[in-house]
Amino acid sequence: MLSNDKFKSPVVKLFYLVVCSALVLVGFATANAQGQTSKLKVTKFHAEEVQQPIFKEYRGVRLGMTMEEARTKLGTAAMRSDDLDFYVFTENETAQIAYNPEHKVVTISVDYTNGVGAPDYRTVIGADILTRPDGSIYKMVEYQAEGFWVSYNRSGSTVPVVTITLQVMRK
Repeated sequence: MLSNDKFKSPVVKLFYLVVCSALVLVGFATANAQGQTSKLKVTKFHAEEVQQPIFKEYRGVRLGMTMEEARTKLGTAAMRSDDLDFYVFTENETAQIAYNPEHKVVTISVDYTNGVGAPDYRTVIGADILTRPDGSIYKMVEYQAEGFWVSYNRSGSTVPVVTITLQVMRK
């Protein structure tokens, strides 16, 4: 459990701000994608189709893995709690791992500042990505048979952030 004293450090405040911003960005991207269904083709693969996810783990961490397994794979988190761990791997790469009440991984969200180190979107979600006039790009692919979705989002700002998210589908 995090105590209030830990939030007094400027570095921890910055990490907290980044985590909150990333979660807001993911929520905005998901809501925006749902609002643009006429412009955005959300590809859905059904159980009868033999479609395998391209991108289904990050640094060895997979959805459904236990908290202990994920922490063993990723090492010491910059911020750690029972429902979310925040990792800083480089100044350009951070990750958030969210857990359900049973301490299983339900969301993996990775941010690459300025796109440094980010995989090409084709290796995450395949071809045909929506490009917006501001230069941002977005696509989400649902794998119904696997029970999760993956999205690739690059902001259109002067210092773009690439966010790749894997999340368990709600039933």
